[in-house]
Amino acid sequence: MSKSVLLRSILFVAAGALLPSFAYANIGVGEASGFLHGLAHPTSGLDHVCAMLAVGLWAAQMGGRSVWAVPLTFVGVMALGGALPMMGISLPFVEQGIVLSVLLLGVLIAASVRLPLWLSSSMVGLFALWHGHAHGAEMPAAASGMAYALGFVMATALLHIMGIAFGWGMLRSAHERVIHVAGAGIALCGVYLAVA
Repeated sequence: MSKSVLLRSILFVAAGALLPSFAYANIGVGEASGFLHGLAHPTSGLDHVCAMLAVGLWAAQMGGRSVWAVPLTFVGVMALGGALPMMGISLPFVEQGIVLSVLLLGVLIAASVRLPLWLSSSMVGLFALWHGHAHGAEMPAAASGMAYALGFVMATALLHIMGIAFGWGMLRSAHERVIHVAGAGIALCGVYLAVA
């Protein structure tokens, strides 16, 4: 299966998964509210958007099994991190960890660093724990935990896919420098978040 066919299939499935949320008559309550809040949370802050896109971009840049293993690690560990505050478990340095993730991922992309799969997956797994904890800690009190988690997992996966698609597009058209510039931009966002 070609990369473009795989990408189109994933986007089609993701779009189809979003359609049931529009069938709810009362968007402000219950399952729909939880899902929509979860779906919106990863896209509501520069820190999360930059990190999620960066994970996909870095995975595409590294190539091979990293293209699917690194983003899947992030999504899986992020879901676990999101469950922690729902169980009353807190993590130290969550905000600092999120800023570090943006800064470090940007540097890794800009410098075109390729790490062994186990190391890159471990690194994004640590970052995902902090991001997931932040998502879980900001869940609205009236929202369904499962619906909220499904929303933020889906939004994160879509941002990863966008990063992968951008990376593949630049690599296919021999514009790898654009990826380096994007990485530098992500790192600058990390610097901004650190001083803001």
